[in-house]
Amino acid sequence: MKAAIIFTGTGPILILTSYDSLSNEHFVKKLETKGIRKFIGYEVPAEMVEERYGHSYNAVMGDLKQEDDLRVLDYDGHRIFKRFSLKELGDPVFYET
Repeated sequence: MKAAIIFTGTGPILILTSYDSLSNEHFVKKLETKGIRKFIGYEVPAEMVEERYGHSYNAVMGDLKQEDDLRVLDYDGHRIFKRFSLKELGDPVFYET
């Protein structure tokens, strides 16, 4: 399971996904169906997300299929920035159509 902060045109979102990579063709298409055609993505450890989101994380995980799925855990950029330091983020994945 992967967790990632995705920086979009409207601000960051925190997602959980069963896709193997943020550059996976099907993952990108799934984001495109949500209107996201350009993004900068950073994987974050799922354990860290679980620790910081607790019940919300578990509720979304219970709804997440084992394959080819994506769920938005948080779309409030202010809250995401309060819970994660930019120093905790790894190498970015850039995508645009």
